Amino acid sequence: MLFPESWLRSYVNPDLDSEALSHRLTMAGLEVEETNGVAPAFSGIVVAHIVEIGPHPDADRLRVCRVDDGSGALLQIVCGAPNAAAGLKVPLARIGAELPGGMKIGPVKMRGVESAGMLCSARELGLSQDHGGLLELDADASVGEDLRRHLDLDDTVFTLKLTPNRADCLSIRGVAREVSALTGAQIESRPVEPVTPSIADRLPVTVDAPDLCGRFAGRVIRSVNARAVTPAWMKARLERAGQRSISALVDISNYVMLELGRPTHIFDIRRIQGGLTVRWAREGEKLELLSGQVVDLEPDVGVIAAGDIVESMAGIMGGEATAVTLETTDIYLEGAFWWPEAIMGRARRYKFSSEASHRFERGVDFENLTEDLEYTTRLIIDICGGQAGPLDDQRISLPERAPVRMRLDRCRRVLGLPLDRSEVEDIFHRLNLPFTIEDDVFEIKPPSYRFDLEIEEDLIEEVARIYGFERIPDLPPRARAQMRATPETLRGPHELRARMAALDYQEVINFSFVEEAWERDYAGEENPIRLLNPIASQLAVMRTSLIGGLVANIAHNMRHRHNRVRVFELGRVFLRNAGIKDGDLSVAGIEQPNRLAAAAWGPALDEQWGAAARQVDFYDVKNDLFTLVGARATALQCVPDTHPALHPGRAARLELDGKAVGWLGELHPRWVQKAELGHAPVVFEIDVEAISRGAMPVLGELSRQPVVIRDLAIWVDSAVSYQDLLKTLTRTIASDANLGVVRDIRLFDVWRDNSVANNEKSLAFRFWLQNPEATLDDATVDACMAALLQALMKHHGARQRA
Repeated sequence: MLFPESWLRSYVNPDLDSEALSHRLTMAGLEVEETNGVAPAFSGIVVAHIVEIGPHPDADRLRVCRVDDGSGALLQIVCGAPNAAAGLKVPLARIGAELPGGMKIGPVKMRGVESAGMLCSARELGLSQDHGGLLELDADASVGEDLRRHLDLDDTVFTLKLTPNRADCLSIRGVAREVSALTGAQIESRPVEPVTPSIADRLPVTVDAPDLCGRFAGRVIRSVNARAVTPAWMKARLERAGQRSISALVDISNYVMLELGRPTHIFDIRRIQGGLTVRWAREGEKLELLSGQVVDLEPDVGVIAAGDIVESMAGIMGGEATAVTLETTDIYLEGAFWWPEAIMGRARRYKFSSEASHRFERGVDFENLTEDLEYTTRLIIDICGGQAGPLDDQRISLPERAPVRMRLDRCRRVLGLPLDRSEVEDIFHRLNLPFTIEDDVFEIKPPSYRFDLEIEEDLIEEVARIYGFERIPDLPPRARAQMRATPETLRGPHELRARMAALDYQEVINFSFVEEAWERDYAGEENPIRLLNPIASQLAVMRTSLIGGLVANIAHNMRHRHNRVRVFELGRVFLRNAGIKDGDLSVAGIEQPNRLAAAAWGPALDEQWGAAARQVDFYDVKNDLFTLVGARATALQCVPDTHPALHPGRAARLELDGKAVGWLGELHPRWVQKAELGHAPVVFEIDVEAISRGAMPVLGELSRQPVVIRDLAIWVDSAVSYQDLLKTLTRTIASDANLGVVRDIRLFDVWRDNSVANNEKSLAFRFWLQNPEATLDDATVDACMAALLQALMKHHGARQRA
């Protein structure tokens, strides 16, 4: 939210400079993101009056002006601006003036004619990008007056970064209330005098949806002059608050919204057939908005309709059909209280936002509606003229503000402050929070503009804000120290992240809400968990897989010319599970397990001279995964299977101790092409809980006996997997005490004879054997190898390769 400091100080003017005021607001929770002057530094520039103007004797595009700068003598200025004319009042940079950027003005000759200064455009003064001519000032501007004073250019624009719960501060009036409470400065009272109706015209309004509109008010105003000029003071305030001046009627509506936090809408009443109806939209209805966008309305979107014709999206944006123009003479001024729940997320669904929806979805004051409309009416009549009808006001269904209780003792304990009751009473008085007190328990009736006061902690926060967070002493907690042993078998999230980083992966943190297409493509989920109020229309569902986010990370990096990407994420996914009950960390019907996913794309190694470049493959990432799992990798198996996100035939289901815990494989070619990746990344996703427990380290004596290494090459059917062979060897070793000397088994070669039409493959194993107590002799080693070969022959039909 932008606003000029001068506008705020017209309401409340504390004895603080801009920097101190900014700091005070920030420390009270209204973060001032930045402050900027409305104009860059310049000096020596005054209001001047062009008295005479004539042609330059030696230049067609230049003219010689006689200018009054208030010094008593006319100055001769050479000017080339196309709008320079006698009678015009413009900025003049006198001799010795300094323009933005440090340029100093001195006497010059232009084509032989002396010039004693410079007439300035808005761009030359840094006020705007307009350089089409001189900056034209008001006709009543005082000649010789300093331009900074005349245009109030020493003003400061504050940029507030408000939290969503502080909708009451989305206006000058709201911020002024805060400043008054924080500093004790008196806020200026501005009573609104109701406009006496001069006509009896009314527009009938029917509210058919009390869950959409709690209060509706409006009045007819006829014979307005829509071509009236917006006053300079109003235009300046709007521009400094980031609003472009459009027309007097629109500017007045925007001005009231910024000053009072009251969004209103002005209809051209001649374009309304009959009366208005406030209701929910119907299937198939469309509306062209003021922005020109045509939207297909849905049944949960509120509308204001005239008969069967929709004229406006309730609380969001008006329609083009009844918009005011410069030809408008009769209007209907409307203001309403729209329930926040009826506005939340609707604008984002249609991929736009509006100042009105931004306020209504957070909550707008429902009590001061008629007073704000009276103020708006007064501005319209004063600026545009007209005759006002009676103000109609319908109270349909307003929020019931339940009292909030705060125990003084709890407030002291939470804040760690020995607060006196009188201090807390003073804070609530300054915040204009009406209260009663009994036995040191405050009972507050929240005002109609404070939607953020609901529980005891909200009131404690208010006490802390006004008391001052900086005044709360920094006292470290005191408690008995208790040393706790770190579980040796537990690997928490931090250790898993450290291991992934050590494997050359970079951590990413993606949104838990994702595009619906990701769920369909990467998880095969047709019915994901939908958000009621998404932050963006495309981020509308909760993720059931981390893969989609990693693919998007790779695509983003690829577009920024990174040719090697290795990323991982540890985070929650959200699954439907009817067995889950409500709890402190759970929601009924929704399971939220932690998953660890990683993706590698591009060369397996960084570019170097020591190894030939090759693309990362399935086995590279599988090795990373098994390294991550550590000692329990022997119990982790890759079972061929299919997954919506993965390449058929290059995907495996991960099983740990016989239980499915995740997936590993190349991304499906369809999604590779869709993401325009060029080649497929390899990804895995595994359940964090399954790999968070490791085997307990067991101490063992180092053997002094030599290790014997033997190789065994066998022929087996091509359908037999290495995993099955390894399982047979492991089971055989475990069941035979004589084979306990086998320490390790590795596969080091796979070969197929393509010249012969057979269905066999050759696998070569390397065995490490060692007896911790005695040196192994050849007979013992040969017996072990024979037993192992016999097991492979028995279970898999293997035969030894010659």
